[in-house]
Amino acid sequence: MKRKTVLLLGGTTEAYDLAERLAGRDHIRLISSLAGRTENPRLPAGETRIGGFGGVDGLAGYLRDEGIDAVIDATHPFAATMGWHAAAACVQAAVPLLRLERPAWSVGPDDHWVLVDDWDQAVTQLRQLGRRRVLLAVGRQDLAPFSAIDGIWFLLRAVTRPEPLPAFAAYELLLERGPFDLAHERALLAGRRIDAIVCKNSGGDATAAKLEAARELGMPVIMRRRPERPGVETAADPSAAVDWLRAQVRF
Repeated sequence: MKRKTVLLLGGTTEAYDLAERLAGRDHIRLISSLAGRTENPRLPAGETRIGGFGGVDGLAGYLRDEGIDAVIDATHPFAATMGWHAAAACVQAAVPLLRLERPAWSVGPDDHWVLVDDWDQAVTQLRQLGRRRVLLAVGRQDLAPFSAIDGIWFLLRAVTRPEPLPAFAAYELLLERGPFDLAHERALLAGRRIDAIVCKNSGGDATAAKLEAARELGMPVIMRRRPERPGVETAADPSAAVDWLRAQVRF
């Protein structure tokens, strides 16, 4: 059987899981691609490349040059540009594409969510709420829109230190990586006297406990909706992605 080459656009928990399932199979050459935005990233199982492709044309050329037989886009739900580039490049190179995306969180009857589509809306809603101590769990690249807000103390949670760090008037930088359990999040919100949360609808279990803790406290959560993605075939978990790949390349 001819060895099949699979490009996995990764960086998420699901991508690492899928790489573990595929690496080492006799009939699969797995290439995981990481964007390179995190210092000293954890490398997935199998072959790894780090960095961009140079837009749609660059990615399409890479697919042809490497003889890619299938692409699985397992990038973060908010990495919308890569998703659109992957869809266009796979059409151009005639390569099948699957989007592996964890389900979004859904609001429950006891949640107090304020849904927004961008950070400008989030800033407006945060000002209207009149809260004073806010957990900003948006990732290190999306802090700047909030730095001009006066009268709010921010707890900035990120995996690595933002460079440069926006000029917040009052803040604490907390560097930690999930998963976070409910006890941890309860203690964090209580210890820092947090009265509101701003976050993205990333989905998954690793960072969901903050939403449960906020629900218990009746705390408002400003939640950014996921960006629009191209209409490609989608799998909700790595097992389903393996099934799709088996049907595509027949390993």
